[in-house]
Amino acid sequence: MPYQPTLAYAQEQDRKDPLRGYREQFYFPQHQGRDTLYFTGNSLGLQPKSAKAALLHELEHWKNHAVEGHFRGEMPWMEYHKFLLPQTAHVVGAKEEEVIVMNTLTANLHLMMVSFYRPDAGRYKIIMEAGAFPSDQYAVESQVRWHGYTPEQAIVEVSPRAGEECLRTEDIIAIIEQHGKETALVLFGGVNYFTGQFFNLKAITEAAHKAGAYAGFDLAHAAGNVPLKLHDWEVDFAVWCSYKYLNSGPGGPSGAFVHERHGNKPELPRFAGWWGHDERERFLMRKGFHPMKGAAGWQLSNAQILSFAVHKASLDIFHQATMAALRTKSEKLTGYLEYLLQEIIQRKGGFHIITPNTPQNRGCQLSIYTHRDGRHLYNYLESHGVISDWREDNLHGGEVQPGQAGVIRVAPAPLYNSFQDVLEFATLLKDYEKNKSS
Repeated sequence: MPYQPTLAYAQEQDRKDPLRGYREQFYFPQHQGRDTLYFTGNSLGLQPKSAKAALLHELEHWKNHAVEGHFRGEMPWMEYHKFLLPQTAHVVGAKEEEVIVMNTLTANLHLMMVSFYRPDAGRYKIIMEAGAFPSDQYAVESQVRWHGYTPEQAIVEVSPRAGEECLRTEDIIAIIEQHGKETALVLFGGVNYFTGQFFNLKAITEAAHKAGAYAGFDLAHAAGNVPLKLHDWEVDFAVWCSYKYLNSGPGGPSGAFVHERHGNKPELPRFAGWWGHDERERFLMRKGFHPMKGAAGWQLSNAQILSFAVHKASLDIFHQATMAALRTKSEKLTGYLEYLLQEIIQRKGGFHIITPNTPQNRGCQLSIYTHRDGRHLYNYLESHGVISDWREDNLHGGEVQPGQAGVIRVAPAPLYNSFQDVLEFATLLKDYEKNKSS
């Protein structure tokens, strides 16, 4: 049945939604006595109701057992990182030995570049998308400087064509081919935070390998959002955070992926820590680092149990819902939002969508580029119970005034957002445009 801009249609889709029950497993901020229209899972996901019990369980375990909690109970702390492996592997399309939960995102990115950015006189360049999230930009800049290069020498950014807002896969591949002989690493985001574009990770990886370079990805906006097959795509490494689509709380732990062809190479350079040391010898306290097999060999310290407990509570929901089912709903839900927005655009034209219009090239985020008074529109939506995200224009340099042109990022997450949420958001936007022109 084609989309329809009616409450009856939205409610019918929600009734037929096989994932509708998961909405009740999350807490929504309140606005004037009702749930907000929450579309910011791309920044901080909602709290799972199971998180509190998981956290209290570990606090009780600590209270009752103190240091012996490392060895007692169904989930002893010594082994805790292992209890997150099946769910994590499911989310990113990997083998269990290829993933690990540890540290935070940028720390893991640096750890991966220690191993996979090994520049020499012939290969020293890093190719990345222009407009990458600042933490990636800063991490890469500091890495190339650490190795004695300037960003101008070593960093190659791929920009959209003139008049366009997203990257073309063929242009990414062309840049890789152009600089291939000098390239050590191709490092892209999985989904661009500003435009919402989901890059073709398989094609980028193949092009990087053909050029003789490693391929790595920051999946902060991809993990829990889009289908990933890191093992099958032969990605060399990836990192991600857990507090966005994975709903694991502010500053939640990060994840890392290392393909199995690298994970069993103890000679691969890395920054070592005792939790990455062979667990059979870990407490012998001997000199000489012998890494665990797989991604676990990149661990530095023991698990941060309290944050891991919350993360596990959320990962268990993803494992139960399945990424395949979430993706199916996400495509329908985001498509419905796009349909409603295009109706408004055709009549009013005060904004346009810069996110790709093909489902395979995006996740659940649509970036609404406002031509004028963007911040005012954002504030209007906020005053009516919408929690979205405002970003100043980073596409056109200094050509626009702050608060005028920019992007309102809207991300209907399939775990907890509904078709009615999307319809109510579009109705508010329609009313704003109507009142502005009257």
